[in-house]
Amino acid sequence: MSLLLNTYKIPLPSPSPRAARLQNAPMPISRTERIALGKQRVKNILLKHLVATMRTLEQKISDAGPSNQRINPHLLTRALLELEQEKKLVRLQRAGVPWFHLAQTNPQDVDSRLQVLEPIHAATVNGEFVKRLGQSLEIAVFKALRAQTSLAFFGGFRDLEEHDDDSLYSHDEPPKTVSGHTMPGKLDFMVLEGGAIGAIEIKNTRPWIYPDTSDDVLELLRKCCATDLVPVLIARRIHYSTFSVLSHCGVILHQTYNQLYPRSDAALAMQAREKNLLGYHDIRLGNEPDARPIKFIQTNLPALLQSFRERFERFKDLLCAYAQGEIRYKEFAGRSKRRLRGEPEDLPEFEPPDEWEIPDDYM
Repeated sequence: MSLLLNTYKIPLPSPSPRAARLQNAPMPISRTERIALGKQRVKNILLKHLVATMRTLEQKISDAGPSNQRINPHLLTRALLELEQEKKLVRLQRAGVPWFHLAQTNPQDVDSRLQVLEPIHAATVNGEFVKRLGQSLEIAVFKALRAQTSLAFFGGFRDLEEHDDDSLYSHDEPPKTVSGHTMPGKLDFMVLEGGAIGAIEIKNTRPWIYPDTSDDVLELLRKCCATDLVPVLIARRIHYSTFSVLSHCGVILHQTYNQLYPRSDAALAMQAREKNLLGYHDIRLGNEPDARPIKFIQTNLPALLQSFRERFERFKDLLCAYAQGEIRYKEFAGRSKRRLRGEPEDLPEFEPPDEWEIPDDYM
């Protein structure tokens, strides 16, 4: 009998790629361990680069490196604070920008390095450049909207063929008043599918979007609460907690993983992207949409708009109370999660975002 069983073994089904990846994945590390890893990575980077801004450290530690060694920005901030408290890290405030270097680094070497880095960083935050930077992604989204047929949309650029991107284009914003209700501020675009209207805000910036610390989130929610529109936020990087909390409340989120620079600023882009300078390795030139935003605009957004309209209606009271400052973030997150689960809402505040488990396939 045993011979027969050994001869005629029933083959087991092969695990799915995701199941196999999870099966072989290392055990998740604790918050304390992640902060310790962040501290070590900061020290390793500053030994080589001498001095860096938070944005450079984020790019090298939060966006890049082996996936199991990436430390999200909120924990990286904690790692920097602990290193300062331990007198191992020095924070220099120059022209309103904090720069970090190890306490052991020669001050003359720091000054020499800053003479190279500061002009490049200053150019990336120059007011006129930042406006054109914002338009680069807005135009890419506009071109993706113009190429699809599923959504009617409002807003656009009239003079794209009339000059280069070394000066601002004329942006026709969508109306501020919808069905008799006026929003505070302006939107980049509106999209219409069936009876659902989406309000699109686009942020071509470096900081990650968090649900509890980003003014961009609150501003979009205030506009959408005033006019009863489905919020749609497009940004370079959006933290998992933002998806976890806001998506089930009817907020559509899309991260591009790239920052678009105007083609006329190719020289600055090259300097900012150089790994031994600012290290912004995700910079792309121009305002043409790549495959990711094209798929989002042409396929995902039309498919999501109606269902997210229903979600927004269900959670609008909580979104608006949070956006208007009537309740704090933890209460908003806790109540929305418990409402989703069908649980009583009047319970203690929800766990803080830095305790949430981030799925292996988020990155």
